[in-house]
Amino acid sequence: MPLFRYRAIGPGGAPVTGSIEGPDLAGALDRLRAMGLLPVEAAEGPAAPAVPPWWKREIRLGGGAGSAKGLGHAVQELAVLLDAGLPLDRSLAILAGQREHRALRPALTEVLEKVRGGAPLAEALRGRPDAFPPVAVALVEAGEASGALNATLARLAEMLLRAEQLREQLRSALIYPVLLLIAAGASILLLLTVVVPQFEAFFADARAPLPPATVIVLAASRLVREDGALVLLLLLGALALARIALRRPAARAGLHRAALSAPIAGPLLARIETARFARTLGTLVESGVPLAAALPIARRTFANLAMAGAVDAATQSLKEGEGLAGPLEATGLMPPIALTFLRTGEETGRLGEMLTRLADALDRDIQKTTARFLALLVPVVTILLGLVVATVVGAILTAMLSINELAA
Repeated sequence: MPLFRYRAIGPGGAPVTGSIEGPDLAGALDRLRAMGLLPVEAAEGPAAPAVPPWWKREIRLGGGAGSAKGLGHAVQELAVLLDAGLPLDRSLAILAGQREHRALRPALTEVLEKVRGGAPLAEALRGRPDAFPPVAVALVEAGEASGALNATLARLAEMLLRAEQLREQLRSALIYPVLLLIAAGASILLLLTVVVPQFEAFFADARAPLPPATVIVLAASRLVREDGALVLLLLLGALALARIALRRPAARAGLHRAALSAPIAGPLLARIETARFARTLGTLVESGVPLAAALPIARRTFANLAMAGAVDAATQSLKEGEGLAGPLEATGLMPPIALTFLRTGEETGRLGEMLTRLADALDRDIQKTTARFLALLVPVVTILLGLVVATVVGAILTAMLSINELAA
């Protein structure tokens, strides 16, 4: 079918532009009206993307069609529209026409067409895995089966928004330390390439032996100036070889297991991974998804392969009639607090509720630990930078004083 570009007025009165397929111009206009849009102008041809001036463009730190934040807000609004009594297709049409969800608009439009064709919402979402993760599909399917789609969508939105809020907090907290590290590296590089070479000729004329610290600083300066490109190429080559080696699952799993054993970052990483897994699994279980079916879906939230392997082993043990807490405890990778909550949930028959409480407790602990870690990191980096600068300056001054004393 041909493609028609259009300008229309959305349900909220906001202008909407885009493109839509149709058998002819009249058919395309009918489809726009069915989506809840008031056509203003339509013509055959693809829609040209409107590029706003640079000062009006949004600053995006990741995200996209399937970002948790955008998807979370869309799911939340869908739950509100359904609670207000609107039909599902009308609610989806309103969402697709809103400017706030333009990143999700192609996926929402496709889902709307499938729903109007008689497909269940879960099946329609399953056709766009780039925009809707498996956990969303599973929850919607459970909500449709139980007749509580509105409540399930609200629970899914809360889960997505909480996860994105934690990620945003971690990103925001890391901005200043990263900038400080960049400034520290630039300062040290400036000292070695600009300041130290100005004294090199002066020290070359000295007949007395230079202090060891001065010799080391001068050698480091020459290495950076003369062989810096080679050192950089060697580092890039080492990184490339490491990436090739890490393509093997066994190598990645070994690295991920080693990361969990790191002194400070390891326990924090384990809590972050466990919190994400617990919230996803708890939401699935509370929505009526059987535990055996929910575990493989929640397992996909792990970025750490070692912890994902632990859940695989627990899933197999669950199929053999065992519980969940025991096999996970045997791996030694889960935080002790997680095992306590899991065991309590299994004993009381409230596993979904206890998993959600576990995720809340871990989120609070992660925020406190991260705040303390970053509060300590900033002065440590500042002190280390001061020590490096003081070492370089001290090495130069010591050499100059030694030469002056010999000359006197």
